[in-house]
Amino acid sequence: MLLRIAQLARLCVLRPGTRALCTTSAEVAPLSAAELELLLRRDHYSASTRRFHSLLPLLSSPSLLLSSALLLRRRSHPSLPSPPSEPPPLPAAVATAAAVSSHLRLLLPSRIKGRPLPVPSLPLRLSMLSAAAALDALFAPRAATFAYRARHAAVRYLRSIPNASWFFRVAIPRQPFGPRHVRRLLGAISGKVDDPGFVEFLRELFVSDTIAFELGGCELGRGLPQESELTATLLNIFFDPVDREVMAIREEVHKKNPRIKDDDVLHTPVRVYAVRYLDEILVVTSGSKMLAIEVRDRILAVLEGDLEVKVDKLGSSVHSAVSEKMDFLGMEFQAVPPSVLRPPMSEKAKRARKMYLKRKAAQAQELKNARETRRKKLGLKILVHLLKKVRWGHEFKFDFRVESEVQQVFKAWAEEVVTEYFRSQEHCRYWHRLLTSGDFLSLNRVRDQLPPALVDSYDKFQETLDMFLMPVRDHGTSEEEETLEEEEERQYEKRTIEDLTDLKMRVNAPIELVRKAVKLAGFTNSMGRPRPIKLLICLDDTDIINWYAGVGRRWLDFFCCCRNFKMVKTVVSYHLRFSCFLTLAEKHECTKRQAISHYTKDLKVENDDGLVKVHFPTEREIKMMGDKNLSDPKPVDGALTMILVRLAVDDTSYPCLAHFCAETDTVIYRIRLLQNRLNVDPLNEKKWVQGLSAIHESLNKKCLPLCSMHASDLFTGKITLQDIDCTQFVDVE
Repeated sequence: MLLRIAQLARLCVLRPGTRALCTTSAEVAPLSAAELELLLRRDHYSASTRRFHSLLPLLSSPSLLLSSALLLRRRSHPSLPSPPSEPPPLPAAVATAAAVSSHLRLLLPSRIKGRPLPVPSLPLRLSMLSAAAALDALFAPRAATFAYRARHAAVRYLRSIPNASWFFRVAIPRQPFGPRHVRRLLGAISGKVDDPGFVEFLRELFVSDTIAFELGGCELGRGLPQESELTATLLNIFFDPVDREVMAIREEVHKKNPRIKDDDVLHTPVRVYAVRYLDEILVVTSGSKMLAIEVRDRILAVLEGDLEVKVDKLGSSVHSAVSEKMDFLGMEFQAVPPSVLRPPMSEKAKRARKMYLKRKAAQAQELKNARETRRKKLGLKILVHLLKKVRWGHEFKFDFRVESEVQQVFKAWAEEVVTEYFRSQEHCRYWHRLLTSGDFLSLNRVRDQLPPALVDSYDKFQETLDMFLMPVRDHGTSEEEETLEEEEERQYEKRTIEDLTDLKMRVNAPIELVRKAVKLAGFTNSMGRPRPIKLLICLDDTDIINWYAGVGRRWLDFFCCCRNFKMVKTVVSYHLRFSCFLTLAEKHECTKRQAISHYTKDLKVENDDGLVKVHFPTEREIKMMGDKNLSDPKPVDGALTMILVRLAVDDTSYPCLAHFCAETDTVIYRIRLLQNRLNVDPLNEKKWVQGLSAIHESLNKKCLPLCSMHASDLFTGKITLQDIDCTQFVDVE
């Protein structure tokens, strides 16, 4: 099989000097997820045993390898288009258990007591991606709907949960995914796949530590180099019994508590909601606390009994969703009334809005008056011109009578003026007071001495006067104001009823942890004010700004769905921006004011072509940011805890280490990790930030050559160290 894949690799060519990738094999085409599932059902499924077979040879098929290579190329080249007709070269993939160890490289840490990190080569990574695609095609169709592969998709589902009363998070203490867990996992795969070679291949990946992770940690799903492409797929298969138990609980609760379909009755049915992202599980109930405790006990029984996973029962306690906060997916969740999420306008805001509307109406009236004035002036000019022509004896020949047209125009103008005049309550009140006050015809002794016809005409005149000029509203209250008051009363009633009968889930960013991370990384001093990071001084100005922009954009993208997103904006717009100014000022030995004057507040910098570019998000851009409806943005951990230091090396002929990149015009960078610089153990929560993961210490002080494009992408966070071939690090003295 390896010989066959090697022959396929020779058919693929990487054009030197460019980024164009091609293949000479016209028969090779990538497989989509639907096509792969159809292929498995058609050629690898046995109806008699209801199991799949012969998956190991499938991993070396050209189409599946090409699909994995294209996926890896899209991740490694986010700045370039990747058309499907331009496949990357296929190296010889590894799909046998015996060849796994030969495609690993141990990265030794700089500390004596540190643990080495096994890093897979590119062929082995392609095989693992192919295995992940095959397993996803087998197990994903029958997976639970609440088992999410994206954080923000899970957060959007949690925000839609109504009337949450109790919730709990399954607290799994940090523990290695050991042999007993591997045995359970492979047993679940063997029940679906009848291929001993494929199962042995997966077992060898665990034995050789190619796949090694910890349950209950914070390193999963963060784009760190120690994480494998197979981890998410294997975890979803491993936790499938828990998902099945939750689905059974939800079905039982739904049958016992059906929804009452009556619009006149306000009914809140008892429901159970659950969200699982990798090894993090959150369960929300809208019933009693006893129901939540029963659901928790059943879930913990499956974890401890069937999966042999240790669980912290004290950390898995049931909490009130209204009065307590729950940490999940790096965010804080709490059930609040709808008025907290959509608060009513304050009196100051109402006055400001009224002033704005009044100013807007005045501007519109001024524009209208200006248009009318221009029209009247133009009409007068035309009439004056015609009058002069008539006086001088000129004759005009028209096909129609001008008199009727002029009368119609002037009549329309007069009606518009009168209508506009009578719309004003002040004018009507003024003329009504003048025409009705002090009239002697209203006295009875005078009316008796006058002719009846005169009295009747006077009464009709008074009725017409009251009809058109008498003020309808008292105390100066207009009809628009009364309409607004009625609308405000209806909104207040609706808001009060919603607050008494409904609860919504609020999502907040842990702002204290964000500030602690900012201080730990060196953006601020002990007083909380921005300070320079002197380790970045050796970089170019563009690289310095790109590194700050990568950290800032990661934070903005990750917390864009939070309610207190404004506070995260302040951290990025103030602390990070001015720390970047101070770093640039420290590098060029100037003041902060001079740095701001040179780079402007938007941190504009010229590239090699002399074009001005803005990499850091501008203040206006940050101010206008909101929920972007992202799927799964990467957290800031990998960008925050790593700094690339540029080395002054004469030999720059090393190729770029990004996957499927053939550039030889590279720059060598040295990786410096935050925990090694501070000499802090990331597992020590007192000195480290809770929930902040760290890159494996064996990558500290490793050197990697990168081309300008991939160096910029790595600085800005578009790619991670997972998109770098870590087996080809350069040794620089």
